[in-house]
Amino acid sequence: MNKVYTIFSELLKLCPRYHFDKAVEQYQGDRYVKTFTTWQQFMAILYSQITQKDSLRDIVTGLSAHASRWYHLGLSGIYKSTLSDANAKRDYRMYEGLFYHLLTRCKNLTPKHKFRFKNPLYTIDASTIDLCLSVFPWAKFRTAKGAIKLHCLYDHSGALPTFLTVTDGKKHEVRVVKDHTFPLLPDSIVSVDKAYIDYTWLNSLDEQGVWFVTRAKTNIDYAVIGQHPISSKKVLSDESISLQGPLTKSKYSKELRLIRYYDEERQKILTFLTNNFRLAATTIAQIYKSRWQIELFFKWIKQNLKIKSFLGTSKNAVLTQIWVAMCYYLLLTYIKYQTKYGFSLLQLSRVIREMLFERKALIDILTLKPDSLKIRQDEPLQGALF
Repeated sequence: MNKVYTIFSELLKLCPRYHFDKAVEQYQGDRYVKTFTTWQQFMAILYSQITQKDSLRDIVTGLSAHASRWYHLGLSGIYKSTLSDANAKRDYRMYEGLFYHLLTRCKNLTPKHKFRFKNPLYTIDASTIDLCLSVFPWAKFRTAKGAIKLHCLYDHSGALPTFLTVTDGKKHEVRVVKDHTFPLLPDSIVSVDKAYIDYTWLNSLDEQGVWFVTRAKTNIDYAVIGQHPISSKKVLSDESISLQGPLTKSKYSKELRLIRYYDEERQKILTFLTNNFRLAATTIAQIYKSRWQIELFFKWIKQNLKIKSFLGTSKNAVLTQIWVAMCYYLLLTYIKYQTKYGFSLLQLSRVIREMLFERKALIDILTLKPDSLKIRQDEPLQGALF
């Protein structure tokens, strides 16, 4: 008879355990550990993400209620103090490494973006997560406010967070893109808002063969050196320009393209700045408009993952929770594309949450709709008392 494990155990099987164990060894996550291993810590935090638990006590109580189904997970016991110590002391980079291994798997499955061009399309942006300064003193943002920033390179092919980094709330977006190497290949297109306009950084993108699309600042000093044919009534002008300010010209001396575009939805004239002279002006405008998909991504993870209220107050505990949350997002994405799941990630997460400890195959629950979900009693487990 074939064994059927719980939905939770099938989720865990999707995680690259070999790479996780290598990271644990690298960062000595299980050094001096006798019972509660790093893998068990990951299971506990992943459980809190799936079931939306708000505290360590909730996690312990919830898992203890399913203790009869632990035999296949490898959990031997869980305590509030042990989990708290693990979150505070075990290096969060182990879960960061797991995130990037899961990302590699997802990239092989995701569909392409909806534009006609074949260039990889990305957006870079950041989102602030507010924290209580008295509880998180290491995250000082303003005099009486704490915050951290989640910086993301968003891949429009599959809605994937291709690169993530977390900083304090005071760190400006331009400093982050200068201090970190974002994985942008030549011939990629990246859209950013005006907060990222730094001509030294834009010049470095151009030298890498990366196309950028952004909004021009109102005080831009330039001279028109050429005109492009107007292909749409929405395009008011399409010009080749050179920067004229002594400082800005020294930072970016090559030609740029300036497009004035009328946005009918907002009834507003928008001015775009790019180093791409090949694509139509309307396509450049649509690329920038698609940048708002990253805002939807930030909104989704804040509403559906536990990254606004935290299980611990130390910086390591906060980052551990964020990276495990993002691992869960990739697990959901992997399941959706691997199985060609027809509903949204939100619906998928709700189904998994309701069926987490059911003794069924994951593929069998993917046809269930959350609004008509019926939990059916499954076969008794070995050693379970009813």
